[in-house]
Amino acid sequence: MTDKVMKVGIAPFADFKARTLAIARGELKPEAGGPKVWFPSTESFARVLSEKNRDLLKTIVATQPASLGDLAARTGRAPSNLSRTLNTMARYGLVELHRGERGRIRPEVPYQRIELELSLG
Repeated sequence: MTDKVMKVGIAPFADFKARTLAIARGELKPEAGGPKVWFPSTESFARVLSEKNRDLLKTIVATQPASLGDLAARTGRAPSNLSRTLNTMARYGLVELHRGERGRIRPEVPYQRIELELSLG
């Protein structure tokens, strides 16, 4: 089985918007295997994927928690903090949040690895 990899890139919002519009107009074809998720800065990437949040992703992968309450118990983090963090990660596609019975939310990490592409030019 091969690892499922999420490729992310860093681009200022204006550059990302221009790129997206060029793709929509058919003026630019996205490169195969290129980033599918974009962060506006290296700082935002570092905040979302801090060491504490990477540990959270590893815990989700290893334990497959049934709910946010279950994850809170495993990590010692407050459910409200987890909810904010996971919603931010979900906006970037780093986690999927599945609604289950009685409105419980079950987090899932759909990737085994994250690769960062950072252009210097």
